[in-house]
Amino acid sequence: MYAIIEESGGQRKVEQGQEFLMDLLSDGAAKPGDTVTFDKVLVVGEAGGKAKVGLPYVPGASVTAQVVEPVVKGQKIHVWTFREKKTWQKKRGHRQQYTGVKVTGIVA
Repeated sequence: MYAIIEESGGQRKVEQGQEFLMDLLSDGAAKPGDTVTFDKVLVVGEAGGKAKVGLPYVPGASVTAQVVEPVVKGQKIHVWTFREKKTWQKKRGHRQQYTGVKVTGIVA
């Protein structure tokens, strides 16, 4: 069984037992084992079977997940800015933080 959920302004296809990274939950205060529920389910379906499509969400459908890692750091991104014909330049870096979760249940 799979579901397409709306999470952090985007859509994500998830399946039972799948682990994925989502935006940081509660500023990193989540603990391993905490439960997260996604109520904004767009599609629920079986592999090779029929799918329920919501308008925009499937009524009564939800996806539950369990926090595996509260804080995971992503890759470092370097931002380099400069001004032409000047001697001005600046290098900055950014490293996004995520929460690792594992899908435990899909309710259609």
